[in-house]
Amino acid sequence: MLLSQLQPSADSSITRSYNREEWQRGYRSLKQEFEYSIDTITGTIPPELQGTLFRNGPGLMDVNGQPIHHPFDGDGMICAITFQDGKAHFRNRYVQTEGYLAEQAAGQILYRGVFGTDKPGGWLANAFDFKLKNIANTNVIYWGDRLLALWEAAEPHRLNPATLDTIGLDFLDGLLAPGSPFSAHPRIDPASALDGGQPVLVNFGIKTGLSSTFTLYEFTPDGKVARQYAHSISGFAFVHDFALTPNYAIFFQNPVLFNPLPFLAGVRAAGECISFQPNKPTQIILISRTDPDAPPLVLETSSGFVFHHANAFEQENDVVVDSICYNSLPAVDPDGDFRQTNFEALDPGQLWRFRIDLTTGTVASELIDPRCVEFPAVHPDKVGRDYRYLYIAAAHNPTGNAPNQAILKCDLQTGDRQLWSAAPQGYVSEPVFVPHPNATTEDDGWLLVMVFDAARDTSDVVILDAKDLSEPVARLHLKHHVPYGLHGSFTPQIFTPVSAIS
Repeated sequence: MLLSQLQPSADSSITRSYNREEWQRGYRSLKQEFEYSIDTITGTIPPELQGTLFRNGPGLMDVNGQPIHHPFDGDGMICAITFQDGKAHFRNRYVQTEGYLAEQAAGQILYRGVFGTDKPGGWLANAFDFKLKNIANTNVIYWGDRLLALWEAAEPHRLNPATLDTIGLDFLDGLLAPGSPFSAHPRIDPASALDGGQPVLVNFGIKTGLSSTFTLYEFTPDGKVARQYAHSISGFAFVHDFALTPNYAIFFQNPVLFNPLPFLAGVRAAGECISFQPNKPTQIILISRTDPDAPPLVLETSSGFVFHHANAFEQENDVVVDSICYNSLPAVDPDGDFRQTNFEALDPGQLWRFRIDLTTGTVASELIDPRCVEFPAVHPDKVGRDYRYLYIAAAHNPTGNAPNQAILKCDLQTGDRQLWSAAPQGYVSEPVFVPHPNATTEDDGWLLVMVFDAARDTSDVVILDAKDLSEPVARLHLKHHVPYGLHGSFTPQIFTPVSAIS
């Protein structure tokens, strides 16, 4: 379905595009591990699309029938979809973390979850237990000949890219100490001036409390550390993502308060102890990449909450940051059920632009699009650069809050919008942009999207033409559902030829 340049209308805003019970079915555990050629396809896989799509997300919503409280506490499951010569292959594997193996062997929950999952036995069993379960469930990236499953509160797990078998914890050649945080949101500078124009991967880790230490790491294409630098900022930091330009790493320090006492007492999880502070401003932190000794620039903007940034770029004396901003952060309810989410009662995430004037130290903001959106993607060569096209998961209707059922293309130069929708029975994940190998324009490529199809009760891998979202180029029908995931990445490398595993 194609909707172009939609304007909000009373009818569309009050007509629900989804069925809550159907949406809920996408949050079932997938306990089987599969490996097969995808032979049921609607349309044609472009022969120029060659490489591997990796996706990560919580695959288990229960441990031997004991439900987890929030999907963010679910064990990480990696999917790999290999494209070669117009064919495709699917494989999924659970990351064999210490916690996953222990709980599977015990047949019960053994760890407290950050977002509300408790060990059986009430508060006495959970009090003063601070051991984190590294669930490796947030992102997966191939860099420097390493495939890494990421979870921002601890070190990554290294996987075999051909089989997805878990090799073990990866301390990045001694860079990380055991338990060190390493974000699940790395960004790739496509042409670092500090490194002769070659790409570098930039990531961070945060240790937080009364003050917060931001440590940044920059890696060359062979996985070696090019730079490492750290800065401390006052206050507690709840930061999931950051933005990047050639000269800056940019963080939004959300206005939240953390009360550790219920966590210490075992009556609440850490995530349930975070509360949004609407009367306090959001702080924008700019850390220099070119002068690691320079103190961070800390500015203020209106109160709001940001999980994800779309992109950032420099324009004369300004730094421009495009982000998905919420009016508030809903508290994690200890007695709630995430499957019963009342979307209509929550504020939607919307696309905002923040313009930072480095001369005056002021911040101006404007709403780019009012639609409920999340999980943005841009052409990889445009990361940190002025860009024209943004792709993002979106609600079907132009106003109100709802599950992600569509992919929105925003032309930031002309203001044009184009929407491909899987509603009423499809629910989309984060789009991943793959450039055409002979691309001549910014939008010459494909979007790869995992879609849960409630009508079939299975998932599809949908290929969209990034130039024109009118109809999918191809829909690859999987033999099962894939639980709603979080983040993923694409590499042009093929680790096991599809012909060898067909």
